[in-house]
Amino acid sequence: MIGHLGPAVTFAATLPALLVAHHVADHWVQTSHQSANKGRPDGLGRWSCAKHVLSYTTVTAAVVGLLWAVLGLPITAPGFLTGQVVSAVTHYWADRRFTLAALAERVGNGEFYRVGTPRTGHDDNPTLGTGAYVLDQAWHWLWLAVAALITAVL
Repeated sequence: MIGHLGPAVTFAATLPALLVAHHVADHWVQTSHQSANKGRPDGLGRWSCAKHVLSYTTVTAAVVGLLWAVLGLPITAPGFLTGQVVSAVTHYWADRRFTLAALAERVGNGEFYRVGTPRTGHDDNPTLGTGAYVLDQAWHWLWLAVAALITAVL
């Protein structure tokens, strides 16, 4: 048994696993149709995003479930479920695109989100793909860390 280090070990194993699952689900499992339409401000956008998040959550849940089973991590059912819900809800919210764009505007990073806008201000690495994609990924990574922590401590 892992003992008093159980939550720390669980977090340390779950976070990188969620990050790998995130990349697989976002870049290999997501369909072109879902990617092209999930940000539309209509029913097709909501449906495309929901289908993407369902497949995405299937991948993240499978990976965390595999860790749980194979490594014998002290994950509880409430921790597992709550972590997956946090990941899914925050992923859907960001992938609707207008939501994350509005947040970027609100915190002063709107110029990095808008397509075709010159990179000014504090964008010190324009060749590294800064902009909407990186803001999106940073958002997802933040919430994957929260999901991993919840999975580890509940």
